[in-house]
Amino acid sequence: MELTNKQITVIFKALCDENRVQIFRLLQKGERCACELLEAMQLSQPTLSHHMKILTDSGLVVGRKEGRWMHYSISEEGVRIALGCIEELTTVSGGGEECCCCK
Repeated sequence: MELTNKQITVIFKALCDENRVQIFRLLQKGERCACELLEAMQLSQPTLSHHMKILTDSGLVVGRKEGRWMHYSISEEGVRIALGCIEELTTVSGGGEECCCCK
């Protein structure tokens, strides 16, 4: 599956912030309630919401509402897409034409 440049940018944006990487690491242990993330990260609720929106918009994290709290977990499909994205971007196709200045 080929992603657009915009889709690739959204994925990398999700992981280019230290707080979001820390949240992702917390989610590696399994689903976490927003209240647990707030406590572990020592962030304000609006700041956590901002980070979670970026992570969920990227597709790397999914959320589900239970009562008044959101519960978040890593999306297996999102991770698969992100890994494919990295593979796509780092695969050298070779066989390029000679550049105009080398003729």
